Amino acid sequence: MSCKSGEWQRERRTLEVLSSLSYRTGELKRYLREITLGVSELLELDCSVVTLCQNGFEKVLASSIDMGDEGEEIYSLHGLLTGTVVETKQSLVVEDTKIYTDYGKAPEGYRAYLGVPLRTSQGEVIGTICSFHKTPRQFTAEEVGIAELFAERAATAIDNYYLYQQQLQFNQILEAEVARRTEELRVAQAQIVEQERLAAIGEFAACIIHEIRNPFTTMKMGLNFFQRLDLSAPAKERLSLALDEANRLERLLKEILLYAKPQTLQLENIEINELINEIQASLRDMPEAVRREIEFFPATTAAKVLGDKDKLKQVLINLVRNAYEAIAEGDTVKLQICSNTNINQVCINIHNDGEPIALEVLPKLVQPFYSTKSSGTGLGLAISKRIVEAHGGELSIKSNALEGTTVSVQLPMIAA
Repeated sequence: MSCKSGEWQRERRTLEVLSSLSYRTGELKRYLREITLGVSELLELDCSVVTLCQNGFEKVLASSIDMGDEGEEIYSLHGLLTGTVVETKQSLVVEDTKIYTDYGKAPEGYRAYLGVPLRTSQGEVIGTICSFHKTPRQFTAEEVGIAELFAERAATAIDNYYLYQQQLQFNQILEAEVARRTEELRVAQAQIVEQERLAAIGEFAACIIHEIRNPFTTMKMGLNFFQRLDLSAPAKERLSLALDEANRLERLLKEILLYAKPQTLQLENIEINELINEIQASLRDMPEAVRREIEFFPATTAAKVLGDKDKLKQVLINLVRNAYEAIAEGDTVKLQICSNTNINQVCINIHNDGEPIALEVLPKLVQPFYSTKSSGTGLGLAISKRIVEAHGGELSIKSNALEGTTVSVQLPMIAA
C-alpha cells in the first residue's frame, strides 16, 4: 500500500510541477532550468541538463546545478551517452556507466544515467534531457515516463522559441524590404510628379516666351539702332545699361526654355578623356578663364560612357565656368577623371580653391533660380543636374575651407 501511495504522491507532485511551468517567448533559459530542477526533484537525481544537439555537437541550454563556464561550451556527441540517445531517438537507461560502457561515457563523477530525446511535433530530435546520479541506481518505467513528459514540454518550448526567432528575423527582413520598396516608390512618384511639373512648366514657358520674344526682339532692335546715333554721355550710359539688361533677359529666357524642355538624349559611346581633350581649347578661351589656368588629370584607363556628347560638353563647360568665377586671377582649376571598374562608374571632378560655400547653401545651388551671383540666372547648375540625371548619373558638390570646392559628376561606365 505504501508503494502505491508513494507512486500516487509522485504523480501528484509531477502534475503540480508541470502545471507550475510557465513559458513566455524570450524566457527559454529560465523555463528549461525549471524543467531540469523538476526532473531532478521528482526522480531524486543529482543533476539534470537540457541539451541542444545539432550536426554531431551538443550545447547545454539549462542545468539543475551551476556549471560555470562549462555551460557555454560545445561538445562533440561522439562517444557520449547523449550521442546514443540522439542516434537511436530512444530513451536510454544505464544503471552503472562504469560497468555498462557500450553506450558511451558519462561525465566524471557520475554513475547512473537517464537520457530522453527531445522530439518536435515533426518527429525531429533536437536535443535531450539527460539526468545523472553519483551512485548506481535503477530507473522504473514510471520514472522514464516522467522524464519523457518533461521532455515533451522542453522540446515544444525550444521548437517554439526558434520558430519565434525565425519569425522575428523574417519580420525584420520584411520590414527592411517594405521600407526599401516604399522608398523606391516614393522616389518614383517624386520623379513622376517632377516630370509632370516640368512638362507643365515647359508648355507654359514656351507659350509665354513665344509671346514675349516678338515684342522683345523689336525692343532690342530699337536699342541697337540708338547705338548708331550721336547721343550724350548720360544717354549712352542709360542705353548701355538697357542693352545689358536686355541681353540678360534674353539669356534668362533661353535658359528657362532649356531647363523646362524634356531631356532628349542622342546617345553614343563617349570616351571621357577624349571628350575633355576636344573641349580644352574652349575651356581655356572662355572670357572667365582670363589670367586663370586649368589643369587636366585624365583617367589612367579608358573611361567610356553612353551619353549625349553635346549635352555633356554643355555640363562640363558650365561647371568649369563656375569654377573659374570662384577663383582669383593666377589660380588654377583642376579637372580630374577617375574610373572605377568595381562599381562601373566614371567620376569627373572639377575642383577650385576659391572661397568655401556655406554648408546651408550647398543643397540650394542646384535649385532653379537660386544663385549666389548678382548677375546669375540660377539655372546653370539646375540644368546641369537635369542633364546628368538624364544620363543615369549624379551631380554632387562638396566644399570646405581646407579642401576647397569640388563638383563631382558620376556617370555609369560601359565596357571598353
